[in-house]
Amino acid sequence: MTTDCDGDPIRRDELRQRAGALKLHGLLAHWDETPEAQWPWVRRLIECEELERRRRGLERRLGAARIGRFKPLADFDWRWPAQCDQGTVSGFMTLGFIPQAANLILVGPNGVGKSMIAQNIAHHAIMQGHSALFVNAAHMLGDLAAQDGDNALRRRLKHYARPDVLVVDEIGYLSYGNRHADLLFNIINRRYELKPTIVTTNRPFAEWSEVFPNAACVVSIVDRLVHHSEILVIEGESYRMKEAKERAAGKKKPPKSQRAVPAKATDNSSPGDQ
Repeated sequence: MTTDCDGDPIRRDELRQRAGALKLHGLLAHWDETPEAQWPWVRRLIECEELERRRRGLERRLGAARIGRFKPLADFDWRWPAQCDQGTVSGFMTLGFIPQAANLILVGPNGVGKSMIAQNIAHHAIMQGHSALFVNAAHMLGDLAAQDGDNALRRRLKHYARPDVLVVDEIGYLSYGNRHADLLFNIINRRYELKPTIVTTNRPFAEWSEVFPNAACVVSIVDRLVHHSEILVIEGESYRMKEAKERAAGKKKPPKSQRAVPAKATDNSSPGDQ
C-alpha cells in the first residue's frame, strides 16, 4: 500500500470515491495511468478541492440566508425575560428538529428576543451544512403577491419552500388579506412534514384570525404549523428598550474626570469685611 511522507496509508479506492463525489472527471479518466509516486500529490489535490468547496458552499449559504446582524446567544441576558426556557432554546440549537421536520414557534411581545433566537438557530444550521432562509413575513407575502403570472409565482413559491430551514419572522405585526393568507398556506403546506419552518409571532394562535381577517385557511395554517412543532412562549419587557434606557442613562452621567470636586471651606475675608 502506498504511504505519504508521514507514513499514513493512501487508500486509492477511497480517494477515487472522493474524486467522483467532486466530479473530477479528468482525473478519473486517467486514474489507472497515475504513477504510484504521485498518489500523495493526488490526495493533497483532492483535500484542497474539498476544503475549497466547503468554504465556498458556506459563503454561498450564508449569503443566501439573509440572516443579517444578530446578537449571539452567549451574549444574551437570560435573566431579563420574565419567562424564557433556556433549556428549550439549547435543545433547538442541537438541530434535532431538522431531520424530524418539526416546526418551531416563538411567541412573545416585541423585543424579547424571538428573532435573535431564530437567527442563531438558522446560522448554526448553516454552519452545520444546512441551507436556511430568514425572511420577514410582510416581505415574503408581499413578494409572492407581486408576482406577475403563474410561472413566476411557482418559481417564488419554490424559492421559499426549498431551504432546509425557513424562518418567517414577525407574523402578527400587520394584517393581511385573503390573498396573502392563501400564499402563506401554500408555503406551509409545501413544507409540511418535509422541512421545518420557524415562526416568530407576537400573537397567540387564537388571535391569528385578526391577522388574516375573513381568511378561510387560517385554521389550516395553524393546524399544519402546530401538528409537529415545539412552541416557546417568551414573556417580559422589551430588551431593546432596556438597552436604550441604559445607553441614555450612560450619556447623562458625566465621566469621573469631569465631575465637580467640592472645594474646601476657607475664610479669605479681611478684618474690614467683618
